[in-house]
Amino acid sequence: METSALQLFGHVFATNALKLFFLFTPFFALSMFLCLTAERTDAERRRVAGQALGATFLICVILLFLGKALFTIFGVTLNAFRAGVGTILLLSGIGLVKGRPVEAKVQPDDDIAIVPMALPVIVGPATIGAVMVMGTELRTAVEKFACVLAMAAAATALWAMLSLATALERRFGRRVFEVLSKVTGLILSALAAQLILGGVRDFMLQ
Repeated sequence: METSALQLFGHVFATNALKLFFLFTPFFALSMFLCLTAERTDAERRRVAGQALGATFLICVILLFLGKALFTIFGVTLNAFRAGVGTILLLSGIGLVKGRPVEAKVQPDDDIAIVPMALPVIVGPATIGAVMVMGTELRTAVEKFACVLAMAAAATALWAMLSLATALERRFGRRVFEVLSKVTGLILSALAAQLILGGVRDFMLQ
């Protein structure tokens, strides 16, 4: 890669990896994971974490590349979708700040990796919309490759958190996760405002 291409790659990767990590609502996901796997061994928790984040990565890659086609099929403009996604993301952020309930009843042998962990806990409606918008904003192959790697990095970071769930719970306690989840909600609210304002601005400039 040329220097300019490397700089573009690094910028897209770093920006989207951080953005995706918070879109995955990691601390809420960790609290839900601990609740859903309370009766399972550490080995079983690691297996579920691997399956959930593998599914998360695959879902996000599909959404990244199909977003533009879906907009065309349904006749939705990017700016309208930005505003809509921003509104959903804002509600999600507010929900985290207010504190979402994390209680859930599952059987010890239930398969929870894809549903509900990957969908909708990690990849909820707001994340789905944000990833689709992200895909439409990528222009070059370098940007798309960087974004796919950013998804892998964000998913890997969350997988590491879930794999260490038992140790993290012993060390910090769930109360700390609840506080960090609220901080995540504030960050998501800021991202939501940016999406909404960007969509309205670009619509007005058309």
